[in-house]
Amino acid sequence: MGIQNFNNKKVMVFGWARSGKAAAKCLTKIGAQVTVVNGGDFDNDDVYQTLRSAGVKFINHDDDRSLDQSFDFLVKNPGIDYQTDIVKKAQKLNIPILTEVAVALSLFNGRLIAVTGSNGKTTTTSLIRDMLESDGQQVTTAGNIGTPVSEVVENLTDEETLLLELSSFQLLGTPDIRPDIALITNIFANHLDYHGSRDNYVEAKFQITKNQTVDQTLVLNAEGKDTQNFITRTNAKVVEFSRKSSEFMVTVNADSLMIANHPVMPLTAIKLVGPHNLENIVAATTVAKLAGVHDSAIRQVLETFGGVAHRLQFVLSANQIKFYNDSKATDIEATQTALNSFDQPTIWLAGGLDRGDDLTRLVPNLTHVKVVIAFGETQQKIVEVARAANKPVITVTDVTQAVPVAVKLAEAGDIVLLSPAAASWDQYDNFEERGEAYVTEVKKVMGV
Repeated sequence: MGIQNFNNKKVMVFGWARSGKAAAKCLTKIGAQVTVVNGGDFDNDDVYQTLRSAGVKFINHDDDRSLDQSFDFLVKNPGIDYQTDIVKKAQKLNIPILTEVAVALSLFNGRLIAVTGSNGKTTTTSLIRDMLESDGQQVTTAGNIGTPVSEVVENLTDEETLLLELSSFQLLGTPDIRPDIALITNIFANHLDYHGSRDNYVEAKFQITKNQTVDQTLVLNAEGKDTQNFITRTNAKVVEFSRKSSEFMVTVNADSLMIANHPVMPLTAIKLVGPHNLENIVAATTVAKLAGVHDSAIRQVLETFGGVAHRLQFVLSANQIKFYNDSKATDIEATQTALNSFDQPTIWLAGGLDRGDDLTRLVPNLTHVKVVIAFGETQQKIVEVARAANKPVITVTDVTQAVPVAVKLAEAGDIVLLSPAAASWDQYDNFEERGEAYVTEVKKVMGV
């Protein structure tokens, strides 16, 4: 991108999480004068020691008196609210407020593909990455998918593709981003506590295309509520995708994935399950074709891609029983999507932190469920859901106890699905830990 110049600029980095450390390291190497401010103590690790030795100043409080007009930029952790005192003061002083992504992109001039949206970002980004790699293209993935962009840009050449998954939080602090290909998977009313309104949230998403030019491309969901609004405002060439209409470059019919009105592969050969994933596949395939990927590489990925870990992830198949890990389903809507993805008999494992949700909304989605196994704080609520749907229900303590019970009940052709409809914090540190416990126990019980 090469837009911002941080050399010899005075920059405050606000927040000492992974992105803060990455930004501070990157800025120091660029030649910026860096001050790091954190609300608490700093990790006394190698990064801290190295940066202190390099002249970085550390302040372990978030008093806004540490910021004044002498600073050229404030680089904040994406999750830090804009109502925080230091951020509000930066706004008052007209100091640009950036995220680590903006710092990193100042060092990159190669092809940039950026993905955002309310749902499906990680799966779609992962599919695009695998399609490009399968085609023999060099691609590096970073951003909201888990790796700070600053940790990878130094090693990239201008011949490589940088593929970013970006949240609305990151986009707000990346005002100069100009992707060669931008994708917005969908937009729903998310993170309104942070953005204040749906309009503000939509504007944050619009950042991905705001600076695009006529020789760049914006890929939009044809069924999106905001699609026409974006089409009228962007300068980029617009390519729409849809799994429902044959008028677009990539779509599906009753039997096949279609590209340019030609069948590329039967839907039965696609490993990912669920209509939501079919939409992710159409979006990813559209981007892949724009990036020059051959149909054969797309087929190869879709035949083998089992999903992102903990997101309706295919774990294994044994004794004609298929196991899926959807530990990321921490709310009702995500579990509804998972349950609706199967028409085979399903043994549903569910439960977790009780946040007061009305789980009876799940009752209509239990059509194909043959047995429910409930655990965690919401165990009794899950029991009530099962009974309301006239489904057998068994209670256990946790995921590890649930798996052998499920295996005993499962028959050939069944699905065993972990989709908790609740956060994990009653029993696990995070949804990843819960999902890993499930996968480990499945492999242990099935002898894999």
